[in-house]
Amino acid sequence: MPALSLRPSIGAAEYPALVAIWRSAVDATHDFLADAHRDEIESHLQSDYFPAVAISVAEIDGQPVGFSGVLDGNLEMLFVDATQRGGGIGTALLSHAITEHGVTKVDVNEQNVSAAGFYAHRGFEVVGRSETDEAGRPYPLLHLRLNRPS
Repeated sequence: MPALSLRPSIGAAEYPALVAIWRSAVDATHDFLADAHRDEIESHLQSDYFPAVAISVAEIDGQPVGFSGVLDGNLEMLFVDATQRGGGIGTALLSHAITEHGVTKVDVNEQNVSAAGFYAHRGFEVVGRSETDEAGRPYPLLHLRLNRPS
């Protein structure tokens, strides 16, 4: 199996590849998302969302296969290409975000049961809930915090 590597994003030049990963992941995991909302979010990725976070890119054989975005200890985004799901890429990106960027919090769509389970299995617990997403769309969010043993 080819080796997975993680690196910082090189910036806007690779944003189109990251959008393609985002779209692949969202199409595979966000069946609750209305097409218009998905398209609206996608239209803001390169101009608004990506520049606002520290992006780490996961690569196999020099090809991006996933990425995460962190801001102020919050995991703002973590997406893995649908063809690569279940291979440890998400876990590697999350571990990197925790150890290298100090991530302790993440919000996850309540309807995305697999993502909620992914984070729960890795030590995150629900500490709150919102009826809508950050843009006021009708997608409840679960607010999770990393449960570090004391």
